[in-house]
Amino acid sequence: MNSTHQPESHQPDPVALRIAEDVLRHIYGDDLTGCTVTLESVGAIISEGISQQQRGANELLDLYEKLVEALNLLSNPPEAGKIHDPTEWQTFLSQRLDAIHTLTTKAIETTAKARPKKNS
Repeated sequence: MNSTHQPESHQPDPVALRIAEDVLRHIYGDDLTGCTVTLESVGAIISEGISQQQRGANELLDLYEKLVEALNLLSNPPEAGKIHDPTEWQTFLSQRLDAIHTLTTKAIETTAKARPKKNS
């Protein structure tokens, strides 16, 4: 039986094939007697699930990199001699802290949305 999830020419990831084999052996026994599906068709389904999960992880890594870059920029001091007055320093630092707070709050909210929901 051919998979309807991926073209026949595309082989699922080897890890997905091993998982598919483990699942089918668990259901049908070591000899897979009575199994009407191919490892490739089950592996294709597993590969797609792994790919979707990896895309989500990559998006979170991209967010993390952007967050770190922004925090790095915010952690740099102003140009020498640009701020002279203590009030200017207070304003400068307050703006930087507000920006850091905004960035971290957005990152926390975004990562919370990406976490799987816990069943109560």
